Amino acid sequence: MNTVDHPIALTGKELKDLRLLARFIACWCQVHHGPAGREPIAAAAALAPLALGDACLCPECRELLTYAVARRRACPLDPKPACKDCPIHCYKPVHRATIRNIMRFSGRHLILRGRFDLLWHYFF
Repeated sequence: MNTVDHPIALTGKELKDLRLLARFIACWCQVHHGPAGREPIAAAAALAPLALGDACLCPECRELLTYAVARRRACPLDPKPACKDCPIHCYKPVHRATIRNIMRFSGRHLILRGRFDLLWHYFF
């Protein structure tokens, strides 16, 4: 049975983490990749449980988010620490650098535009 065809239920913390990551990737995609070729996140079966409404991604960013969801689901640690504090790095080095750049840019971008609730996630 393929998890893409039949997504496994996500825990509350996983869902929260993945929604935030998807929001950050969508912000990055909107600023850096423009509108060409972007489709709603919900169009991908593996990403539908994130329920992000009308957020859109280009194929490259959708592939990165799908990869991140798969890696988050496969994390052997319980409870899962923040990725920056984790002793095991789940992402390949290239993906890890990309995610790091996206998080750095999008966090700053969204906070400067009034999303102060993201500060809570950063500190706690």
